[in-house]
Amino acid sequence: MTTPDLTAAVAPIARGDRSDRDESLHHGIAVAVDADGRPVAAVGDPRVAVYPRSSLKPFQAAAMCAAGLDLEPPLLALACASHDGSDEHVAGVRRILELHGLHESALRNTAARPFGAAARTSARLRGIAPSPIQQNCSGKHAAMLATCRVNGWDIGSYLDRDHPLQRAITDWIERHGCTVEHVGVDGCGAPTHYLHLDQLAAAIGRLAASDSPVPRAMSAHPEMVAGPDRDVTRWMQAVDGLIAKDGALGVMVVARDDGRAAAFKIADGSDVARQAVTIEAVRQLGVDVEGLGDLAVPPAVLGHGRAVGALRALNWGSCSS
Repeated sequence: MTTPDLTAAVAPIARGDRSDRDESLHHGIAVAVDADGRPVAAVGDPRVAVYPRSSLKPFQAAAMCAAGLDLEPPLLALACASHDGSDEHVAGVRRILELHGLHESALRNTAARPFGAAARTSARLRGIAPSPIQQNCSGKHAAMLATCRVNGWDIGSYLDRDHPLQRAITDWIERHGCTVEHVGVDGCGAPTHYLHLDQLAAAIGRLAASDSPVPRAMSAHPEMVAGPDRDVTRWMQAVDGLIAKDGALGVMVVARDDGRAAAFKIADGSDVARQAVTIEAVRQLGVDVEGLGDLAVPPAVLGHGRAVGALRALNWGSCSS
């Protein structure tokens, strides 16, 4: 497959206005696919390859389940999480480790304070220093360590791209329809895969419609995947059978349990633009987003503390299969 250049592939995807005048324009790429994985709507050229970043976590968790990982649904949802670092999340990570005879000192993800504002403030007030277990990817890393323990694989080198765990994840991704163009290093230290956006959308749709325990855990326990105030959690709470996962620098995947799915990336990495475009992505899956209250309200542009405009997704164009 010829991989388009990102600069040439992007197109306008969201526009912000202030006081009745256009103020900002975000570019990106997006694609929605039907239940058979065929593209039905797009922005730009969705054949472009991107790092899904944390949007890859449902695939990594599914690969680990296929390799023998067996977690109760809330903990499996946490394995897919970019969590807030709340006490509930941290306790869940510790539980995954304890179930497999592991200590948090085995975690090799980057030390950080909690992602969520409330949890971060609480940690500061309690004098808790940054640590791997508070970092938003610690659920995935705990699950990786647990999968190593189940298979008798080395614990200390679990982040090496040639480790049996990481090879198993790469093999699973490729078996499920994604060409791995490259393997890089994610912000947390784990390998991250460079994938074509259209293939990513089709693959998340297939996963959502499959008998894997991962999508069921995510949709049943969305509060473990992010946090109570995060749009990812709220979308899954609002739409039965929906899974949603954000990734750093403006990546998002959403899918319904009938296989319809969408994936997109904001070229400049804006998370506010990601939130705006998610509304359109979910709409592309046949959801009546207007009936979901403030979830369908575009992010506000503020002036003197009040809304004076909004950041709205632009329309996606139709495309042939």
